[in-house]
Amino acid sequence: MEKKFILEGLDCANCSAKIESEINQIRDVKASINFITKTLSVKISNTHDTKTILKQIEAVVLKHEPDILIKEELAYQQDTANYISEDTNKNNFFTANKKEVIRLSIGAVLFATGIILKASVLTEFFIFLSSYLVVGFHILLRAVRNITKGKIFDENFLMSIATIGAFIIGQSAEGAAVMLFYQLGELFENTAVNRSRKSIRSLLDIRPDYAIVQTAQGQHSVAAKEIEIGQNIIVRAGERVPLDGIVIKGESFIDTSALTGEPVPRRVKEGDEILSGSINKNNVLTIKTTKKFNDSTVSKIIDLVQNAASRKARMESFITKFARAYTPAVVFAALAIALIPPVFVKNANLADWVYRALIFLVISCPCALVISIPLGFFGGIGAASKNGILIKGSNYLEALNYASTVVFDKTGTLTKGEFKVLRLVSVNHYTKEELLEAAAYAEGYSTHPIARAVISFYGKDIDQRKIQSYEEISGEGIIALVDGKEILAGNEKLLEGRKVNYTRADARGSIVYVAKEGEYIGYLEINDEIKADAADAIKTLKKEGITKTVMLTGDAATAAWQVAKDLNIDEVHAQLLPNDKVEKIEYLQAQKRDKEKIIFVGDGINDAPALARADISIAMGALGSDAAIEAADIVIMTDELTKLAQAKFIAKRTKKIIWQNIIFALSVKGIFLALGAFGFATMWEAVFADVGVAFIAVVNAMRAMKMKKL
Repeated sequence: MEKKFILEGLDCANCSAKIESEINQIRDVKASINFITKTLSVKISNTHDTKTILKQIEAVVLKHEPDILIKEELAYQQDTANYISEDTNKNNFFTANKKEVIRLSIGAVLFATGIILKASVLTEFFIFLSSYLVVGFHILLRAVRNITKGKIFDENFLMSIATIGAFIIGQSAEGAAVMLFYQLGELFENTAVNRSRKSIRSLLDIRPDYAIVQTAQGQHSVAAKEIEIGQNIIVRAGERVPLDGIVIKGESFIDTSALTGEPVPRRVKEGDEILSGSINKNNVLTIKTTKKFNDSTVSKIIDLVQNAASRKARMESFITKFARAYTPAVVFAALAIALIPPVFVKNANLADWVYRALIFLVISCPCALVISIPLGFFGGIGAASKNGILIKGSNYLEALNYASTVVFDKTGTLTKGEFKVLRLVSVNHYTKEELLEAAAYAEGYSTHPIARAVISFYGKDIDQRKIQSYEEISGEGIIALVDGKEILAGNEKLLEGRKVNYTRADARGSIVYVAKEGEYIGYLEINDEIKADAADAIKTLKKEGITKTVMLTGDAATAAWQVAKDLNIDEVHAQLLPNDKVEKIEYLQAQKRDKEKIIFVGDGINDAPALARADISIAMGALGSDAAIEAADIVIMTDELTKLAQAKFIAKRTKKIIWQNIIFALSVKGIFLALGAFGFATMWEAVFADVGVAFIAVVNAMRAMKMKKL
């Protein structure tokens, strides 16, 4: 059983990591939290005790975040508007944070009064205490509530101990100031996170919730999720297409950039397929729906990007584990600083060392790392989807950085897959017409692109009654019994396996050899045009760090090597069966170094075994193809091979941004921890080392969403 929940009010990244970890300790449960979209995805293997398990999950969530409202999400697609509006429609900072702004303003006025007013020590103490309580009372309340639940090492407890300690040792102004600036930093940090959420979700907000349905009674606005297959919908100029369908009336240009990343409009007319998420540019279209709302192309895309967070990168998992150990370690270090020097160091001042320990507590929250790293990965995935590249998990985005070898299928990947018969060569007194007719009838039942090209070139109807038997041999060709005579049509393997004497053709394209009743009668040369951007794609991939390119194909060696030569591909293996491709990939994997990854690029359908075996599988030209979207780890929504290099570039830049955040956060915290231990840092500076660093890291992570094309 799989369930998804919305955790309204989830604003603590560190807490979300703890919730995820604790839920995963529940027996028969596998959970993943997407902090960016505030979703909890749960897989329960024991469906006999679901109610008890769900109660345990709820208890874990509320233990860490008692103010969270848990809502079951029947389907993201069914409630997009409400889901996105939770915190992304708060465009005005003051409107969105009215209560916090008022509370912090009152606290700031009281604090300023205490600084400016020349009052007695007692009066000054009460002014600062009033400022402190106005600003931080809810922090103290949460800390007490969490302690009763055994939750000690959280930011509420640490900040409470640090600031109360400051008041105790006579630093009341500093205690109030730290709480004030901590809360101000938290406000800006949360605002930055919410803005990043809005930016990411806006990439996914590409599907209308309502559609205009045409019936005998007229036009009616209906929730898109309620529309059935076969109903007629009206899409006016400027509107998005809500469901996949066929145009039955009208002609217009549509913008598919939300799906493909390509801004060039495409013309559609009656009979053409149209996909949800496209924008109708100029004329009214009537569309007959072919898929339900949840099964439409745009729904699948949104779902894939939303669920990408469940497949975490190693870096994310490491930081989560690091954060769990980091905070307790800093707390115990603070205790040691407060207690050991006053005992063992001569003339050591207890208040001075306690103050230094309190600085440690202020710095100890790892939120900068816990927030910014998943945000960076999700931003990279969002940027890729905006460019028509669907990456199904941050683990795959991370793995692209280590890709050293790209293995290509040929037909439909490097080439257009649009075969044309170039010439016919007949032998042994057979005419070209007889050769073509024999080949066409042999290919009569095949759906292979080469077979379709032969039949199309034949140009006549195939009388299926003449075909008594038909056998398609994978990787070789076809054996058919036509009018009582056996016809072979295929490659060298087919003829050699049946001991047919033939002459090997010297040609650039793919060759179909034909034999009739054991006698070789000639061959057809068939050409498949190389994609226009294939050469540039190979060149750019090598610039982006790919050291080896390989082509695996079932086609003849001559045709395969010609394509490889034109594209500057390093290695070619031709005339392969599907299992041969898997063996070649396994061989390449055995040769690679430990961290290196191998990419296989295919169409996501015919190359399923090879796609499954590769470290990273990429499906090309998958716009509207459910099978391709399901089969691969990464989906290129168009036929553009250059998007492979774009995906590699996005992965490299995302990694760079994430490492910037890791180095920046750890360096600043390390420096201030050292300065605090030696008495050179104040609590004010410690606040910057906590919330200031988190804010800067979040803003930096947002850059991952701004990536443009190469």
